[in-house]
Formats: sequence, structure tokens, C-alpha cells
Amino acid sequence: MAFALAVALTVAKFTAYYLTGSAAIFSDALESIVNVAAAAFAMYSLSLAHTPADLEHPYGHGKIEFFSGGFEGGMIVLASLAAIGKAIDTIIHPALHIENLALAIAILVAALLLNGGVGALLVQIGRRTGSITLEADGKHLMSDAFTSLFALVAIVLVRVTGATWIDPVMAIVVALYVCGIGIALVRHAAGGLMDRQDRSDALLLEGILDSHVGPQGKEPRICSYHKLRHRHSGRYHWIDFHIMVPRDWDVDRGHRVASSIEYEIEQALGQGNATAHIEPCPDPQCESCHAP
Repeated sequence: MAFALAVALTVAKFTAYYLTGSAAIFSDALESIVNVAAAAFAMYSLSLAHTPADLEHPYGHGKIEFFSGGFEGGMIVLASLAAIGKAIDTIIHPALHIENLALAIAILVAALLLNGGVGALLVQIGRRTGSITLEADGKHLMSDAFTSLFALVAIVLVRVTGATWIDPVMAIVVALYVCGIGIALVRHAAGGLMDRQDRSDALLLEGILDSHVGPQGKEPRICSYHKLRHRHSGRYHWIDFHIMVPRDWDVDRGHRVASSIEYEIEQALGQGNATAHIEPCPDPQCESCHAP
């Protein structure tokens, strides 16, 4: 859906640019080209991300979604720089065709409504499913709706006032706004590729483990935990941690406790794999060790 929409709107916007020579519309159309390339890569990324883990990729293929987000962000930045160059050239060599602005306005209104609606839908689905690819694609479509709005404001002002300088100036504003979105996407993708810790995941995991610690903790109780680490590959989470249990427990009891807590964590995170390492408690005064 996003790919077909991106292709159709790119053709429409370049038609509007051809009719008007507007730098603001050109800036908007350039971002639509990025939408086409990003949507194509997103389709491939989503297909690969859902491929089961194999011998060469035991942690699955989910990180391709971070590559997709970074690719889209990088292309947005490049398109923004090209748009700024075009706007500067338009300031020096004006080429706006005032007589065709009405048709261009109609095209931009349609693009704004379509991009805004589909983009909001993709962001909602991406957040619900944990897909960075869908969320990035949705945010990009929504940003495209904003660029269409800026371009629309520019040519309406030109039509009303006759001040053609408004068009390239607004094009630069649009390009800077879009560039900021591209940089944010690249940073988010880089954080995922480098296994940056997710604060909300950390709070959830610590809350679950803390609830099992000590003689007042809920069953199964543990003495303490440490070395909690977590990351996510696309929508799939990987968690590992060490738990301290009374040293007089046998292997079977320790394993059952670890498995129970692992299962609780996996259910809380949705799609994921939790692994606990069991250690004997070293504290002879530990209240949990002496609890009944």
C-alpha cells in the first residue's frame, strides 16, 4: 500500500512541479522519491525480518529493520540537501509559473490527505507490532504530508501576494524540517544496531525481577539478581540475567525457578527469549536462604 501510494504521489508532485516550476513543490517531490525507494526496501525488510532463525543467523533476521530505518533516514538527508540546492538556484534564477498554481494546489491537497492518513495508520500498526520499519515508513509519510502542507502554503501565498521569493524560502524551510526527521531516523537505527538499552524495557524487567526478590517476594522467590542485559532485534527481545538462589537447592529446583521467571518475562515482552544463569547465594546471613 505504501509503495503504490508513494509511486502515484511522486508522479503527481513532479507533474505539479513541471507545471509551476515551484522550488517548494520540487522539495516535496524529492521526498516522495525517497518514499518510493524506502517503501521498496521496507517490503523486503519486513519479509526478511519474519524469516525464522537459522544456523547462520541464530538470533533471527530482525535487525534488517534497523538497516531499513537507517537507509530511509540517510536518503531523506540527501534529498533535503538536494532540495536546498534547488531552492538557492531558484532564488538566483526565478522560474515560477503563476498561471498553473490552481492545479498544483489541488494536487498538493490530495497528497497531504493521503500521506497523512496512510502514515498515521502505519505508525499505529508499527508501534502495536514493534516494527521499526513500519513505524519509520509511517513517520516518513506523515512528514511528507507536512512538506506538502508547507509547499501548499508557499504557493497559496505566492498566488495571493505575487511575491515569488516566498516559494524558494519555504522550500528551504521544508528541506531543513525533513532533514531533521532523516537525522532522527538514522540515530534511532544506529541505536538499535548497537544494542542500545531500551529504558521502558529495563523498567519492566527490573520490576519483574524485583518482585521475586527476598522473603516477602512472590513465588518463586530468589535471593537477588545481577548482570541483567537486554536488547531487541526488530520486534524480538533477547534477555539474559543471573539469579542467586539458596546454595542448598538442587539443580532441578533451581532450574524450575529460573524457567518460571523466564516464562513470565517472555510473556510480558511479547516476542522474546529470556535466559537465566543460576548461582548459589554467597551471603550466609541472607534472609531468603533461611526463609521457609
